[in-house]
Amino acid sequence: MNAKTHWNTVYRNENRKSWFRPHLETSLRWITALAPSLEAAILDAGGGESTLVDDLLGRGYRRLTVLDLSEQALERARRRLGDSAGTVDWRNGDITGATLPAAHYHVWHDRAAFHFLLQPESQAAYVRQARHVLAPGGHLIMAVFGPDGPHRCSGLPVCRYHIAGLQAVLGTDFQCQSHHLETHQTPEGHSQQFLYAHFQYHPTPAG
Repeated sequence: MNAKTHWNTVYRNENRKSWFRPHLETSLRWITALAPSLEAAILDAGGGESTLVDDLLGRGYRRLTVLDLSEQALERARRRLGDSAGTVDWRNGDITGATLPAAHYHVWHDRAAFHFLLQPESQAAYVRQARHVLAPGGHLIMAVFGPDGPHRCSGLPVCRYHIAGLQAVLGTDFQCQSHHLETHQTPEGHSQQFLYAHFQYHPTPAG
């Protein structure tokens, strides 16, 4: 089963996913602090059916993009939003290779997507994409499984990260501004450790 089919199958299940939270409180707090302008372009990379887009719309943000590999997840989010869905740029594609505008976004947000990328080639493609789409000085907000997080999620193996390991993958163009460990309670009542991190993008000058 390829990745697209796998995630569409996952999202056809009406049960709440292990990563579900009614509201992404940390993400919302960081985004609104780092990008106070309601004209800030924000990308929720691997956003699925997360309610982050609902909460950002509710705060008045007008330039929102949600990218996910699963059409099923995006359709469920669109149905939930109703008429408001028409104000969002919905993108169905692979986070590492989707066609996105260059130097466009002020915030790239990713909760629980990057840790599914196991191969160095996929991780490098993710970093190239982030460099491509973020405006200089833009913000990369990531939440990945921490060092004591699970080894698998949704039937797939995952990577777990200390902040030093995450920084090493992202490279020197991304400078860590803040990070902390956070315990997420799954809908089934299990605990999962997440590493939340905020990086600012400062591209190395050419030449």
